[in-house]
Amino acid sequence: MSGRDSKSATMSIVRRHNIKAQKKFGQNFLTDDTVLEEIVSAAGVCGEDHIIEIGPGLGTLTKLLAEDAGHVTAIEIDRQMIPVLDEVLAEYDNTRVICADVLKTDLNEIVSAWPGENVKVVANLPYYITTPIVTGLLESGIKFKSITVMVQTEVAERMQTGPGSKDYGALSLAVQYYAKPEIVVNVPPECFFPMPGVGSSVIRLDLYDKPPVDVKDPAKMFGIIKASFMQRRKTLRNSLQNNPDTRIPGDVTEAALRDMGLDPMIRGEAMTLEQFAVFSDLVENRA
Repeated sequence: MSGRDSKSATMSIVRRHNIKAQKKFGQNFLTDDTVLEEIVSAAGVCGEDHIIEIGPGLGTLTKLLAEDAGHVTAIEIDRQMIPVLDEVLAEYDNTRVICADVLKTDLNEIVSAWPGENVKVVANLPYYITTPIVTGLLESGIKFKSITVMVQTEVAERMQTGPGSKDYGALSLAVQYYAKPEIVVNVPPECFFPMPGVGSSVIRLDLYDKPPVDVKDPAKMFGIIKASFMQRRKTLRNSLQNNPDTRIPGDVTEAALRDMGLDPMIRGEAMTLEQFAVFSDLVENRA
């Protein structure tokens, strides 16, 4: 089916069910079959997989996932989509649709429904809540094999960038602590209905069995990282001393940085994940 045919099929579903794209849910339906197939291919979907799809919408991606995966659990917040999904997925007995907010859903319970299978997340995420969804998945403790998601291009670039880039920040470090990110394909606005006002990208996160850095207290490290980027033009010393969630004395920060051979006036935006890990441990030892 060509991208044009796919769009015609999508619009047919929209008209038949009188679907209105909900801005409050950030709905932009992907209509290009080539891109849909690239997402499934990038995720490496196979019969041993339990796929969790977030925001299935009209079910166009869900159908392709169901054809290759062992099981698919689709989590959809918009109740108007449930009859559509029931119709589109009627012939697939390996799918389950849950009407819920993924941010308020116990994913561990969903994963336990089919134990022993590789768990992967595949989704065209609502752009306005991409960061809380991605960070929530990474911090859930679930051993996802991979997370393959469509996000705003700017956010995808932020996930894989390093120090020295204006896009580098807390999200970059969180993603890179848990996973190896790779942008798979860039997708123009014309591939969606309605068309978003930004470019989109599919990014795959391959989760590590063990994080690439050792740190005594990951939560403390991420608290430091978050504080260091709250006002990114400030020095790390001032950011951590003035933030109510850290309140690390300036002399403690300076001493730790000197021990690391770093400029005591360095900004957080210039530090690598490994340096944040070492710094966090040194500060903890001085507590």
